[in-house]
Amino acid sequence: MLLQSVLDAGHAHLIAHPDQVLTPDQEQKFNSFISRRINGEPIAYLVGEREFYSLRFEVTPAVLIPRPETELLVDQALERIPTRGPSKVLDLGTGSGAVAIAIAKRRPLASITAVDFSDDALIVARMNAKYHDVTNVCIVAGDWYTGVAGEEFDLIVSNPPYVADGDPHLGQGDLRFEPRTALVAGIDGLDCVRCIIDSAADHLIRGGWLLLEHGYDQSEACCQLLRGAGFGEVFSCSDLAGVMRVSGGKRGSFPAQSC
Repeated sequence: MLLQSVLDAGHAHLIAHPDQVLTPDQEQKFNSFISRRINGEPIAYLVGEREFYSLRFEVTPAVLIPRPETELLVDQALERIPTRGPSKVLDLGTGSGAVAIAIAKRRPLASITAVDFSDDALIVARMNAKYHDVTNVCIVAGDWYTGVAGEEFDLIVSNPPYVADGDPHLGQGDLRFEPRTALVAGIDGLDCVRCIIDSAADHLIRGGWLLLEHGYDQSEACCQLLRGAGFGEVFSCSDLAGVMRVSGGKRGSFPAQSC
């Protein structure tokens, strides 16, 4: 993968040209990649991109690396967005813009507002929106709902920080290199989830949905928070690994379902 990036070529090219000699500049770049990778730096940051929902996204150390399990959040959102009519969708903590843009590509009649407080993340999200030529995504600066004061949406989605402060995973793998502000959310990892749920009703139409990605052991807590905030039809669903990964609820709809 690193060599393909250096050569700006696909895997088939490597197979078809096994005797190709690197130029001095290519060799220097390749050796630099190898050294950085040995030190644990994520491949996505080295090559500057990652695939998500069959789309290419530019990534930098300013944003989380899009992960396959987050595709479940997009799946659940698409199930609730009409294909033949307008809809207003809010993506909180958009990062690279992967979730918002994936939704926008598959629901061109929907209007998606993507919010993030990080200026550097907003730069990446706007580059990705331009690359994918999505005209139905509006990327704005804001700390959760501050960027959309007074607005209401049909659907709110978010992949917020949900790792507990002090979690040993923060010192392992790719997490060591990803932005801490996009990962950590208090002692139990639920500070951001609480914030989003507590104010969601003010920004959802009656009958609108709130969908949240969360940690592997947080589905029950998320469901309790949703019910406590008056959401009905509360649910959790698992990703392809069988891990409960997304929970959600509907504003003003009762009774709630068991998680």
